[in-house]
Order: sequence, then structure tokens, then C-alpha cells
Amino acid sequence: MRNKGIGAIFLSLAASIWGAMYVVVKVVVEVVPPLELVWIRYLIAVIALGIIGIVMKQSWTIAKKDWLIIFLVGLIGNTISIVTQEMGTMLSTAQMGAMITATTPAFMVVFARFILQENITIKKCLSIVLATIGVGIIVGNAQIDITQQLGGFYLLIAALTWAFMSALVKKVPSHYSQIVVTTYSSIVAVILLTPFILPRLKDLALTTILQPTISGGLLYLGIVSTAGGFLLWNKGLQLMNASSGGLFFFFQPIVGTFLGWLLLGETIGLSFWLGSLFILSGVFIVIRDE
Repeated sequence: MRNKGIGAIFLSLAASIWGAMYVVVKVVVEVVPPLELVWIRYLIAVIALGIIGIVMKQSWTIAKKDWLIIFLVGLIGNTISIVTQEMGTMLSTAQMGAMITATTPAFMVVFARFILQENITIKKCLSIVLATIGVGIIVGNAQIDITQQLGGFYLLIAALTWAFMSALVKKVPSHYSQIVVTTYSSIVAVILLTPFILPRLKDLALTTILQPTISGGLLYLGIVSTAGGFLLWNKGLQLMNASSGGLFFFFQPIVGTFLGWLLLGETIGLSFWLGSLFILSGVFIVIRDE
């Protein structure tokens, strides 16, 4: 029981950190394009995680049979999910980014059933239906232009792939340090993105990146959001089952929506609140079911 309580704290902190991340991404992505942004934030994260791992004298040895699952975590979660997430946030709003990716807990129920053989109930199925309807209301709103609809589509891909990754990470043996697992999966993302990034780096203006707002945002994304957030999330999932752990994702839209309104002056329309109601109702049903 104590482990589940600690896991709940870790997952809540991670989701809150990622809620604030959408506001930071919305600012930084105006200067640094999504692919470059993901690559830079993971490069910073790998350095930070490497230093932490060395100071804490972690064992960096991974059995050959476990490398495939770590690679898949890096490919699906650290690369595809994060790239589509930041592309979606660039094309939409911080609130939409936080809210649509809040469908992740519902999708995690499905992946946890098929990958981890965790039980699925009628209530969990209902939560998936409600969350899907909510996304449709937000993304399909006629008042939202085609660019924001495309952003919503990218965000939905991000939610699906993140849910898939969250189930996969449970397959990584628990005796490995989460610092080591997170470092290696982040390195996978850096390696996969490097061939696409190198030809584009010359287009980045160093003086612009070094502006306090942009550089501070990159450090937040690399150290706090990526290194810290992934460590908290992965460790929290090790202490709880995947379908229950995913429920703490609901902290993300609350923080993201509030900060988007407070710091970016983003407006919130009726369709957004209606879609949000469906999404959070789906999440609430799963919480009560657990």
C-alpha cells in the first residue's frame, strides 16, 4: 500500500510537470521547430541523466534480451509520441495539447489489457468511448480552423503512442534503475532524430536560442520535463499497474489549461469545455472503477 502511495505521488508530479510543459513548448516552438526542439531537449536530458547516474553510481549493464523493449520505449514513447505532441501543440493551443493527450489513461486501459493482461471492465470501456467523443468534439469543432484540427490529430497520435509506451515500460524488468532505463531510451530518441536534425541545425540562430526565455524553456524541457518527468513517470508505473497509473495523467490538463489561460491569454470556448467534460468523465469513471 505504501508503494502505491509513493507511486501516486510520483505520477501526479510527472503529470503536473508535463501540464506546465505545454505552455513552455508553445513559447519555445515559435523559435525552435518541433523536430529540433525534441532533439535538443533529449540531448540536454541525456547529459543530465548521465551525470545523475554517474554520481549515484548506477549499473549501466542491460541484458541482451531486454534491449529490444528499451529500444521500443525510446522509439514509440520518446520519439514518435513527443514529436507528434510538440507538432500538435505548435499547431493548436496549450489547452488543447494538455486536454487531448489527457485521453492517454483511457487508451492505457486497452494496451494494458492486451500487452500486460490486466483486467478490462465495462466501466473502462465506457471511459474510452467518452474520452474519444470528447476529442471529437474539440478537434471536430467547425469554429476551429484546419490548422488546429491537424494539431488535434497529431496530439491524438501522441496520446495513443504514449499510452502504448506506458504499457511497454512495464515489461522492462523492475531490477533496472529507472535512471538507466530513461537514459538509454532517451539516447534512442537522440540517435533516431540525429539524421533528420543535422542538415537543419544551420538554420537555427544561436543568438535567438540563447535568449533567457528560450534557453530557460529548453532547460526546463530537457532537465525538468524530460529527465525529471520521465523518471517520475516510469518509477511511478513500476509501483502501480498501468491502467491505474495512467489515471494520474488527469493532472496534466488541469495544470496545462490553467497556465495557458494565465500566462498565454488563451481563450476557452464552449466546445472545449464540453469536450473536456467528456474526457474527464471518462477518466473519472476509470478512477472510480479502480
